[in-house]
Amino acid sequence: MKRHALSTRIWHWINVVSLAVLFMSGLNISNAHRRLYWGDWGFEPSMAWFSVPRFPGWATIPGYYSLAVARDWHVLFAWIFAVSLLLFMLTALLNGHFRRDLVTRRREWRPSAIWADIRKHLKFDFDHGEGKFNFLQKASYGIVIFILLPMMIFTGMVMSPGMEVSVPWLGDLFGGRQSARSLHFICAWLLFAFFLIHIVLVLLSGPIGQLRDMITGGRIDEKA
Repeated sequence: MKRHALSTRIWHWINVVSLAVLFMSGLNISNAHRRLYWGDWGFEPSMAWFSVPRFPGWATIPGYYSLAVARDWHVLFAWIFAVSLLLFMLTALLNGHFRRDLVTRRREWRPSAIWADIRKHLKFDFDHGEGKFNFLQKASYGIVIFILLPMMIFTGMVMSPGMEVSVPWLGDLFGGRQSARSLHFICAWLLFAFFLIHIVLVLLSGPIGQLRDMITGGRIDEKA
């Protein structure tokens, strides 16, 4: 039996490319107006809660400042990102991936169990026990899949002029267009932090085997 289903592997790699393009084109868009606000509107420096640094060309798509081109890249891959996430969620529900691998049990939420899992990670002990993932993995994947990724989609929709007219209540849900923009920025950097931690843990737990399993599927009886 495969450790990773084909649908999971396809979504994983599509998601990697989509998020990379979205993040880098988003940095280019951020260079157009680097101040963040709360509420429905904002422009003056005194109203901003944070001023974003200007990002260099090597970190952006395209590699030069162009708001129009960056938006084209962003919108294109936003559709790829959103549709692939929806298909992955539906497939994971149907094939039992969510229920089998990502749902946490009540006993896992005991403080002693959480602390034991943290201690194992600090000792670079990544034994998953009975399931495919340990508690910290399931909790972090759950936050990313069910909170951060959907937040990126819905806050991005609020910033779209078309959605602002057709679905005005969505902006109110996030406290205004500028609040949605700030939340979009925060979620993007939380995803970037998750990506860095994920890469570090993959390197520490056997990168060759991890990459092989995410490409070929691996076998469920193999240690990752």
